[in-house]
Amino acid sequence: MSISTPRRLGGLDHYPIGLGCMGMSDFYGPADAATSVATIHAALDAGVTYFDTGDFYGSGHNEMLLGRALADHRDRAFVAVKFGALRDPAGGFVGFDARPASIRNFLAMTLKRLGTDHVDLYMPARIPADVPIEDVAGTVGDLIRAGWVRHFGLSEASGASIARAHAVTPVAALQIEYGLLSRSIEANGVLDACRAHGIPITAYGVLGRGLIGGSRPNGPGDYRAHSPRFEAANLARNTALAEALAAAAARFGATPAQAAIAWVAARGDDILPLIGARRPDRLAEALGTLALDLPADAIPAFEAAVPDGAVAGTRYDADHMASLDSERSAAA
Repeated sequence: MSISTPRRLGGLDHYPIGLGCMGMSDFYGPADAATSVATIHAALDAGVTYFDTGDFYGSGHNEMLLGRALADHRDRAFVAVKFGALRDPAGGFVGFDARPASIRNFLAMTLKRLGTDHVDLYMPARIPADVPIEDVAGTVGDLIRAGWVRHFGLSEASGASIARAHAVTPVAALQIEYGLLSRSIEANGVLDACRAHGIPITAYGVLGRGLIGGSRPNGPGDYRAHSPRFEAANLARNTALAEALAAAAARFGATPAQAAIAWVAARGDDILPLIGARRPDRLAEALGTLALDLPADAIPAFEAAVPDGAVAGTRYDADHMASLDSERSAAA
């Protein structure tokens, strides 16, 4: 399979890389709004079709930013929105709400902020512990029938939750962390469950939140300062992995980021890598992956540089990991 093969999702063939917009508003330190808009426009000009946001990214800021950037281009963009995470005025997380009335309220605000009459893919950011996933799926199904949503998606769901939700409203995509540094979906049944139901995956964390590309925490507003993989002892081990990948990538005329993107893209044409570029030059580097003429031994070389399970530290802290439905077995 060519890494440049279009990805089929929501009844459309998509450009093989999608743009995740989260970092333009939150979690990675300050970002310049004009540069962010320029990056979104550059993505559109390059042919990117899939744009990912969340109503809680910057407490609505990200949706407003994306809405402004897409104001004259809405028909060229497939917009995916995650909902449910609750924030306080200081930006802290204070819970998760996926009750049917709340979902309708969240969507009303999302449509206003995006300046659109529909969302292409709507998904809970996490699987709620206190609301049956069938109720979430049914509510989004109602919104689809009303015309405000085109497709239902899930994020960080286990195989069991995927099956339960899909039985109520067809799941058009699963968003989950997947990359050289995070491969749990291959072992815990999530990847198999998606393929059994014909559900494509949108993969985030492809660059290990910057570990592979050499990015490091950028001040107190950067959540990576508290991430296990960026703790001193773990960071030394993970930096060594990134350096090994850089050496392997250089053999094939690629950057480390391009090697990581290519690895994910090569896992199947049912997987759409999301990249969180915040500047046009970073976007150009990522999209340049598709122009690489990689020989058959390139992908195995990238994988050998970063063996499965070699990363030090979990992808989230202990409390967050314990809450992830996706980290449970498919039979749970």
